[in-house]
Amino acid sequence: MTHLSSMDRLERASRLHFLLVILIFSVYGVQVCPFLESLSVWELVLPVVVTMISAFVIQRLHLASFELPDNQVIPSAAFWRYYFSLFIVSAIVLVGYNFVMYDYPVESALKVLLGLGILGFFIATDLTLNFEYQQAETLKSEGQHLPQTDRYMPITRKFTLFACINALCMAGIIFLVVQKDLLWLLDRDQSVSLEQARLSILFEVAFVAAVILGYTVKVIRSYSRNLAFFLDNQNHTLRQVSQGNLQVSTPVASQDEFGVMAYHTNRMISDLQSAYAEVKQTRDVAILGLSSLAETRDNETGAHILRTQFYVKVLAEYLKDKPKFSAYLDDQTIDLLYKSAPLHDVGKVGIPDAILLKPGKLTDEEFTIMKQHPMIGSKALATAENELGSNSFLHFAREISETHHEKWDGSGYPRGLQGEDIPLSGRLMALADVYDALISKRVYKPAFSHEKSKGIILEGKGTHFDPDVVDAFLACEQAFVDIANRYSDENSTEKEDD
Repeated sequence: MTHLSSMDRLERASRLHFLLVILIFSVYGVQVCPFLESLSVWELVLPVVVTMISAFVIQRLHLASFELPDNQVIPSAAFWRYYFSLFIVSAIVLVGYNFVMYDYPVESALKVLLGLGILGFFIATDLTLNFEYQQAETLKSEGQHLPQTDRYMPITRKFTLFACINALCMAGIIFLVVQKDLLWLLDRDQSVSLEQARLSILFEVAFVAAVILGYTVKVIRSYSRNLAFFLDNQNHTLRQVSQGNLQVSTPVASQDEFGVMAYHTNRMISDLQSAYAEVKQTRDVAILGLSSLAETRDNETGAHILRTQFYVKVLAEYLKDKPKFSAYLDDQTIDLLYKSAPLHDVGKVGIPDAILLKPGKLTDEEFTIMKQHPMIGSKALATAENELGSNSFLHFAREISETHHEKWDGSGYPRGLQGEDIPLSGRLMALADVYDALISKRVYKPAFSHEKSKGIILEGKGTHFDPDVVDAFLACEQAFVDIANRYSDENSTEKEDD
């Protein structure tokens, strides 16, 4: 909602209320004040119209200088500053005019002050609630908040105060009407029967009661709308936080219990963001430490970890737009796959140096031992997962460690899984790991070119690799080349041509 529309709504509400004041007060004055009844319609209505129009113009000019959200006004201040004070001043002006023009009786002046004050209270309360609602919506759309203070009027006290004032207003107005009608009964024209008098009195009481009841209901509806706004925003924010979204906040748009709840909710979210960032940082440092530990015992370089990490991310981001994978590969899952990928060979810390660092080809017995590293890593990560409880990061890390050497046709290790029984994380890592091994120089082989490596990957489609993952590789091969160039090994030699 824009600032202009907010002010327009406030102005329309004010205009309607001021028109009702002119209508209601003109009728009310005749009902409670015999002196006003003696005036002509022109003498009675014109001062009321001029006074109310003047008050409306003053209020409009005052609000025109008010700009949301730069200027923030507490609703209770708006009640006095923009609304109720205008009605009190209008009543005083109206009484003063009648004193000068018609030698107004003091009793009539008090009735006018009381009547316009009571009507002004209800209208000011409703307009203040409208003001609060429009300001709250604007603050929400602009992402700003009202300042908070420990000193505010509790909602229970507001309800109690409004109920008491409402009862006093009803009693006071009914008393004035009854008093006037009793005097009228004593002095009435004898041509008016008691039945006609009774109906006239009932109509007057009903009219006044209807006005007060109508405004009471209007105020209750306006407050209920505001209450729903605050509660809905609070519940929406808490619902988002419970679903893991910490990029939300609740608009602090009132200085009462709802404002305090919103303020502390936002502080809680901020603290959760800090704690979550610290946990993520700790997790990333732990990943770096573990992957670096595995790296120190392996012939592979740290650049291998970076490259395979980005390869997995590129493949996952491509597949997330495919119907077959879209439900699984959301942004959070892709981030976890990216962060977990460096731990794919963490199990190599459990392989003897004589085998892990052997410069030549492994014997069958040595290769059997080497094939244990996926399960070594998986068991280590499973132990951590058991200690910490179910953890999505550790879950993906364990999957990748255990299954990145499985093959689509079931001929891989350590468990001989086949097809989609292999977790997608393992299938992505399988292609990323093999591709990087092919383009990298090893003690037992030179670095292959991208084209040669690509040909080997294609030969493994449907046997070694998931066909969908191979298709993703083909669609993203330029990204693979860019990653390989950006994170190339410093000691890499010129690649062998086909």
